[in-house]
Amino acid sequence: MRVSIGQCSDKGRKPVQQDFHGARIPKEPLATLKGVCVALADGISSSEVSAEASEAAVVGFLEDYYCTSEAWSVKTAVERVASAANSWLHAHTLRSPYRYDRDRGYVCTFSALVLKASLAHLFHVGDTRIYQLHDDALEQLTRDHKRTNSANESQLLRALGASAQLELDYRAVPIDKGSTFLLATDGVYEHVPAAQMVQLIAQHTGDLDAAAREIVRAAYDNGSEDNLTLQIVRVESLPTRHTAELLDEDLSELPLPPLLEARQSFDGYTIVRELHASHRSHVYLAIDDATQARVVLKTPAIDLRADPALLERFLMEEWIARRIDSPHVVKPCKQTRKRNFVYTVSEYIEGQTLAQWMIDHPAPDIEVVRRIVEQVALGLNAFHKLEMVHQDLRPENIMLDASGTAKIIDFGAVQVAGIAELSPHAEPQLFGTAQYTAPEYFLGESGSSSSDLYSLGVITYQLLSGRLPYGAEVAKSRTKQAQARLKYTSVLSHEREIPAWVDYALRKAVHPDPFRRYRELSELTYDLRHPSRMFLRQARLPLLERDPAKFWKAVSAILTVIIIVLLRKLATS
Repeated sequence: MRVSIGQCSDKGRKPVQQDFHGARIPKEPLATLKGVCVALADGISSSEVSAEASEAAVVGFLEDYYCTSEAWSVKTAVERVASAANSWLHAHTLRSPYRYDRDRGYVCTFSALVLKASLAHLFHVGDTRIYQLHDDALEQLTRDHKRTNSANESQLLRALGASAQLELDYRAVPIDKGSTFLLATDGVYEHVPAAQMVQLIAQHTGDLDAAAREIVRAAYDNGSEDNLTLQIVRVESLPTRHTAELLDEDLSELPLPPLLEARQSFDGYTIVRELHASHRSHVYLAIDDATQARVVLKTPAIDLRADPALLERFLMEEWIARRIDSPHVVKPCKQTRKRNFVYTVSEYIEGQTLAQWMIDHPAPDIEVVRRIVEQVALGLNAFHKLEMVHQDLRPENIMLDASGTAKIIDFGAVQVAGIAELSPHAEPQLFGTAQYTAPEYFLGESGSSSSDLYSLGVITYQLLSGRLPYGAEVAKSRTKQAQARLKYTSVLSHEREIPAWVDYALRKAVHPDPFRRYRELSELTYDLRHPSRMFLRQARLPLLERDPAKFWKAVSAILTVIIIVLLRKLATS
C-alpha cells in the first residue's frame, strides 16, 4: 500500500500545546500484514498533564500496535493496545494529586486510522473527528462523545484514561485508490467550514502538508482559541502482493519437490517412509542427516502446482506453527540450513492418532477421556488466543504420544483473522470432515472458536459412546430450519456408567446454534468434571417445566391407558 500523508499542528492562541499526532508507514511485510497507522490525541484544557497523556497515547499506539501478533485482526490488536494505554493513563491519575478529579488527570481524546488491504479501520473516543472526503463533501465517520451544556460550555463524556474501562468506537469502511481521510481536533473543525476544507485540499492536492497548514491557518484566522491539529491521508495504491509472498517470500519462490521414496536423500534429510498422503500433501518420516533426529517432512502434492490457493495454504501451515507455543500443538523444527524446495519440517511424535487409539480402546474410562479432552482444549486455546480457528479438528488430526500427551497436528485448514483481512470479500470455504464440522459451516458462514468447540464436543461424545450425536444428519441440514429439527441422541446408555450432567454438557457443546454453546473451552472441560448450576437447577424443576413435550406425552399415554381400561369394562358389562 502507498499513501500520502499531510500533517500540521500548532498551539494556536493557547500557551501550551496539548495535542499530539503521528503516523507510521512500516516496511514490508508489516505494511501489508498490519497496515498503515495514523493517530491523533487531544488533551483537555482543565488538565495540566493532558499533554503528557496525548503524547503517551499516540507514541504508545504507534509502537505497540506493530508489536502485536500478525495473526490478530486489526480490531483486536488496536483494542488491546488502546485498553493497555487507557489502564496506564488511568493508573497514573490514581497515583497523582488529581485522583479525585478525572478532568485534571491523565486524560485525552483519541482517534486512530489503520489502512489495511481494502479497508480503513477507525477507532475513536472523545471529540476528535475522522472525516472521509467524497468528491466535494466531507462525511463525518465518528461521533462526538460530549454533551453541550451551553453555548460556551461542553462536557466530555468519554476519553482515554478517564475510567478503568475503555469504551472504544470501531468502524470499518471500504477504500480504493484516491480514498482520502481527515483527522481533526475540535480547534480546527469548529472554525473551518467543511466546504472550505475541501477547497483548500483541492488547491493543494499535490502537497497535503501545505493543505493541512492552510486549513490550520484558516482555523486560527477564524478565531479559534484552541490547539490546532489536522492530518490528511490519501490512498495512492492498494497492496498487490500475494499472501504467499508475505508469509515467506524466500520459500514462495522455491520449486515444488518431486515425489519422495524410502532411503532417498533429500535436501539434507534421508527419507524413511511415507506416513500419509492426500490431495494436499505428502507426509514422510525422515532423518535429519546433521542431527540424526527423526522429523516429519511435509511436501505439497503434485496437484498444487496448478492451484495457487492450495499452495498458499500449505505455506501458511509453517507460518502458523512458528507462532503457536503449546505442549499440545505439534512444533516446527528450526530451519538451520537453506531450503532448495518447498516443504516443511516438524517434530516427530512417537505414538498414534486418536482415531487409531479409539479403535484400540472402544470403551475408555471416563477419566481418561477427560484428560485427553482437556489437553486438546489447551491446544485449541493456543490457536484461539491468536485469533486462529483450526476448522479441521478430528481424531485423525490429534496425536497421542507414548506418555499419553495429546497434540493437535495439521494446520492446513486454519483460519487466521489477520490474514483473512487481506481478502475481506473472499467467500467462506468448507473445510474438515463432515461428521466433525460445525453446522454453521454448512450454512456458508465463517467459522469461529465456537466451531472448534463443537468439533471437540463431537469427539468427546464419540470417545464415550462410539457414536455421533446427530448421526450423519448435520451435513444434510443446509438451512436454519433443518438444523433446528436436528435431534440430539443422549450419550447415556445401559452399557456404560456416564453421569447425566456429562450428557447435559455434551448436549450444550454440540448445539446446532453456535450462540447456545459454551463461550469458552474451559467451561466445557469444567462441566465434564462437575455438574453445572444450570443442570442442577433444571434437575429440580417439575417435568412440566423441564420438558413440556415429554410431560404431555406421558399424560396422553396415561389417559390412553385409562380410556382402554374403561372401554374394556364397558364391553364386558
